[in-house]
Order: sequence, then structure tokens, then C-alpha cells
Amino acid sequence: MSKRLSKSELIQRAADVADCRTVTAAAVIDAALAEIIRATSDGASVQIQGFGTFSARSRAARTGRNPRTGEPVEIKASTTLGFKASKALKA
Repeated sequence: MSKRLSKSELIQRAADVADCRTVTAAAVIDAALAEIIRATSDGASVQIQGFGTFSARSRAARTGRNPRTGEPVEIKASTTLGFKASKALKA
């Protein structure tokens, strides 16, 4: 079974490991996430050595099905954030 780790729990753990204030850890994590979002929005990928690579991925428009009625539904093209784990993380 996998357990979810909330953002506040992640911040608290980071503060404990780095031996810093929770406010400082929160600012660092928020800045890192904001930079990943900004960079991928600009079309760049963000590689964190030993962890993985974040990149923007395009999804083409397609036809899906309404699960309730079975009728075809047009799904718009969209961009989503993708993550590819590094070999070290997979191991």
C-alpha cells in the first residue's frame, strides 16, 4: 500500500532533514515547484540528477466516450506536465 505525503508533511520533513525553520523549507519547496512550472510552460525540461525529468507533454484532440451514455465526446487538445523517473529512482 502506498501512503500519500501532503505538501505540509513534505515541508515538515524537509525542515527536519535540513535543520531549518518550516517557513524556510516551505519557501524553498514553493520556489522549486514554481520554477519547474515556469520552465516547462516555456517548453524547457527540468532534469534533477538522480530523481527524474519534468517536461510539458502535448495531448492531441481525440474522441472519447461518455461512460454513462456511451455517446462519443470530443476531447480538446491539451498540455500536461509529464515526469520520467531516473534509473536511480527506479532501482
